[in-house]
Amino acid sequence: MTGSAGFSLPRLLALVRKEGLQVVRDPSAILIAFVLPVILLFLFAYAVSLDIRQVPIGLVLTAEDPRAQSLAAAFAGTRYFRVTPARDPREVIGGVEAGDLDGLVVIPADFARRLADPRRGPLVEIITDGSQPNTANFVANYAQGVVTGWAQGQGLAPTPLVDPRPRFWFNPEIESRRFLVPGAIGIIMTMIGTLLTALVLAREWERGTMEALLATPARVAEILLGKLLPYFVLGLLATLGSAALAIGVFGLPLHGSWGALLLLSAVFMVPALGQGLVISAIARNQFIAAQVALFTGFLPAFLLSGFLFEIDSMPAPIRAITLVVPARYFIASLQTVFLAGDAWAVFLPNMAAMLTIGVVFFVLARAKTRKSLDP
Repeated sequence: MTGSAGFSLPRLLALVRKEGLQVVRDPSAILIAFVLPVILLFLFAYAVSLDIRQVPIGLVLTAEDPRAQSLAAAFAGTRYFRVTPARDPREVIGGVEAGDLDGLVVIPADFARRLADPRRGPLVEIITDGSQPNTANFVANYAQGVVTGWAQGQGLAPTPLVDPRPRFWFNPEIESRRFLVPGAIGIIMTMIGTLLTALVLAREWERGTMEALLATPARVAEILLGKLLPYFVLGLLATLGSAALAIGVFGLPLHGSWGALLLLSAVFMVPALGQGLVISAIARNQFIAAQVALFTGFLPAFLLSGFLFEIDSMPAPIRAITLVVPARYFIASLQTVFLAGDAWAVFLPNMAAMLTIGVVFFVLARAKTRKSLDP
């Protein structure tokens, strides 16, 4: 049966009302839209942290010199290290091998002579766990910084000609939570838009209700819009709830406006919903749709969006793939609106990229959804 001529707004509103009632009655939709965001935000705010604080190290003090004890106190007094003291390296080397300690610093017995004659060797020995390269580099570099700072305080090192005083814009406290939580909101929106839409529409195909809708006088565009608009509203509500939680509970600043945040979210829902629609039109099975949504939606958003791993540090072929990941543009925009403000020079290119990807998805979905039961 072919659709009636012309686009009908009353018919579209009826389809939206029908789908809205189904969303309200669907426990899985409510769970994904309102319970899962809370769980994920708490996980990323408290369980996941890229901040390096209280790194466990062993501190072997074999010298009796008062200045050696002063250096040991400098290591114990910093907030970046959690020191396990020892008198012999054998007492703590097992902790490094077992992974309980990320490194150790040895202040040698001839520390005083090395201070008097630098040609005798370095003041301290620094051993790090190379199985964790980032932490190993931090332990080595910061341990050297502690020694240098202590030496300057003792008047044992020349005063540097340049006095660097670093200033960090947008995130002065260097808290990873301030960019992880906006990124988590992007992951949540991806799940709501892509995974939830793919599952719900695939379930319609499984039950045969989608074929029943296609047999009505409603046009394909009306059916697709009627299916997607409730999830569009659901996504915006989830964004508002997540942002309110990020600001009120986790203490994130919102330097931008709520209007910009909602606009960015609305634009991102276009490719997210479109991708879910394409997946459901191709799979037409909930299990397969869930697997495809996780593989093509959630995993790229998690790994290739810059959420945890910097895109600039990725190989060139992977960087090229990130260009077609909508979450890349959305997460960058969210971090900007939270930490910097309404930077439209950043927002507009990102919004254009998201809309372009969304249009491609909707064209594919429209091509795969026909008012015919023939394959």
